[in-house]
Amino acid sequence: MNLSAKAGDFMAFDTFDEGINLGGMRSKNEIKTLICYLYNSVKENMDKGIVIQAILKQGLANYFETSSAFDDLVMNGNLIPADDEHKTYSLTKNGAEIAKQLDSTVAYTIKEKAYACAVKLLAEKKKEIENKVNIMKNDNGFTVECSVSGGDMELMKLDIYAPEMEQALILKKNFLDNPKKAYKIMLALLTKDKETVGEALEELYGIV
Repeated sequence: MNLSAKAGDFMAFDTFDEGINLGGMRSKNEIKTLICYLYNSVKENMDKGIVIQAILKQGLANYFETSSAFDDLVMNGNLIPADDEHKTYSLTKNGAEIAKQLDSTVAYTIKEKAYACAVKLLAEKKKEIENKVNIMKNDNGFTVECSVSGGDMELMKLDIYAPEMEQALILKKNFLDNPKKAYKIMLALLTKDKETVGEALEELYGIV
């Protein structure tokens, strides 16, 4: 799709609106513009998952439309792979021009919410480099592969089933919020250390 289309074309509602909050994006070109805007604003390489989370967290667009828009940007050369190990992408010169030229097509409140979320997710991404989470498609849904690093060795590896991508992303986020605590709780459960489990629950939920 040509992103140099007339401004009026960007307002065409041509996406599914399931899961989108009031005021969210219902135009494919708006979603593409926002993705370019995020890369241009954050000035850091990011993977596809972190960008999708940034947009979904605020209910700004549908998951499948956001994923499709991202793939289109890669296909059209607006985003290029930057790091094979961490599967990040960088914005090309053409993508940066899109972000600048089409800046006025996306409401400021949407950009503000998505940018704030992207910055937070970027910080979480730095933790993910050490404590890895991969989401793999399977025949019945998705497998969330979680691992906790102890520096020069892997302390724990855990595979969790998720029927839908949205749930897989939630599992990924919650694990990366505190991977060491996840390891501590799992170890306590397996060793039947009730005291440690109780302490962990109290820290998480404020209960004994």
